[in-house]
Order: sequence, then structure tokens, then C-alpha cells
Amino acid sequence: MTAPAPRTPEQRRKDTLHRLENDVDAWVASAGAAGGAPYLVPLSYRWDGETLLLATPAASPTGRNLRATGTARVGIGPTRDVVMVEGTVLTLSQAELSQEEGDLFAARTGFDPRQLSTPYLYFRIRPSRVQAWREADELQGRDVMRDGEWLVAD
Repeated sequence: MTAPAPRTPEQRRKDTLHRLENDVDAWVASAGAAGGAPYLVPLSYRWDGETLLLATPAASPTGRNLRATGTARVGIGPTRDVVMVEGTVLTLSQAELSQEEGDLFAARTGFDPRQLSTPYLYFRIRPSRVQAWREADELQGRDVMRDGEWLVAD
């Protein structure tokens, strides 16, 4: 199997946005404030054009870690076409989330934490760094966003 040629920065940004807008599931990595072992969990998300919104039980390791550190790393897509998002996390209770946003999240993910008896929190991840690569030949230039700014204009 022959790998496709490396993408231009413009194409990487376009492909990254397509993945953010069309994928639903991601791997979310977090760790406790005092360090400790990283924790990795698959979660569904909704991209609103600027942030990722996800939900997990408040008492889960991921919920505790995201609240404690305010940071997360998210992997979206297969290993040979991955988007990695590092960002800051804002924790929202169900009461702090608008009805409209809760409805959009539920429609997008097929999952509505508001209907469960287990207490859930929502987490809004604002990307500060986004990387995208397919193969080793795309490792150079894999940053498509740095310091919250896209490196290639629309």
C-alpha cells in the first residue's frame, strides 16, 4: 500500500476541520493535579467551530482530572490520520449548560447525560494546540494551531 503524498498546510487545516466537524468520538487523556498515572477514555464530543464539548460522570477519574487541572489532550481519528488537540478545560454543570446546547450535544452524540441519574458534568475544551498527521512524512509541520491560533488562514 502506497501512502498518499504529504498534505499542504492548507489541506491539513481543511482535513482537520472536517474531522472535528464530522467525527463524534475521541480519546480523552487527562491526569490528576498531583501527577500520577494518565487516564485515557473514549468519549463522544460536539465541535461548535471553536471548542469541543464532552460529558462524563463527575466522579469518574476523567471528570476529577479535568476539573483539577483544567487541561486535556484529545485524539480524534485513526492512528494513520490523527488529529491531536491540547487545550484548556472549562467545567460546566448541567444547570450552567443552556437547554439549546444540551439538546445540540444530545442530537450530535446520540447521548443525553441530562436523562441519567448519575451526576454528569460537561467539559468545554478550547484548543491551544492542534496537530494533524498521517504518516512519518507528515510529522514535520504537524502543528496546524499553536497558542490558540490557526497557523494557516482560511
